[in-house]
Amino acid sequence: MTQFGPLSELRERPIGAVTEIRARRGGYRAYPIARSNTLHGEPMVELKSLGLAGENYYHARRNPPYWQRIEGSIPALLARSSVAQRLVRVDARLRSAGLQLHLFDAWRPKAVQAYFHDVWMPAELRRRNPSLTGDALTAEVERYWAAPSRDADSPAPHATGAAIDLTIRWIDGDALWMGSLFDDATPLAHRDRFEALGDGDLSFSDEEARANRRLLHWLMIEEGFAGHPDEWWHYSWGDQLWAALTGADAAHYGEASDGV
Repeated sequence: MTQFGPLSELRERPIGAVTEIRARRGGYRAYPIARSNTLHGEPMVELKSLGLAGENYYHARRNPPYWQRIEGSIPALLARSSVAQRLVRVDARLRSAGLQLHLFDAWRPKAVQAYFHDVWMPAELRRRNPSLTGDALTAEVERYWAAPSRDADSPAPHATGAAIDLTIRWIDGDALWMGSLFDDATPLAHRDRFEALGDGDLSFSDEEARANRRLLHWLMIEEGFAGHPDEWWHYSWGDQLWAALTGADAAHYGEASDGV
């Protein structure tokens, strides 16, 4: 038995290309929200109170590439209770191998969403590629940062309490190597970045990142989550993106404001 015990198989199970999933993502914010379902008004809970580990990345100061506390951020990690219970079950599976989830972000205030969508990301993209302007710039921004919305039928995923950013770490120890920083807004962060490369093209670091992304992916997928194709850390259950990626008829959750 390896260090990862019964989870070893998941580290070896290919994710495959996410081309089809990436195509399904288009127009996801037009998916209906089933407000009559029993989950729609479900409360949010503080995830750390359930024994899950993490720190709100935007409220921290050691948070590359930002290196600052983002105005409007909160220290809490909040999610809908059904989402939270699924995370607890994933965490329990990891603990059988001496691992645990580590959360970066969950419910996100509009001020944080707006800052990154309207200010930080456009400036960073223009710094790297001054030719990006207009619709092309907006499209590139929105590969990674959804626009904040005042439309109740089209909330940003993290505004719903159904979206989670996370990784895996050793219990009270170092994070597993995933191949990029959290929030790396480049193709390096794409879920299938290392899947298309032949074994002869992978460095030791690449092989380890591929195995660890696979582990996180399958643990979350087997618990019903959907994974953002361009962000290895982003998963959701019950929001419009989840509905689009899984083929559900409608989302369970709309916007959750002020932690309720």
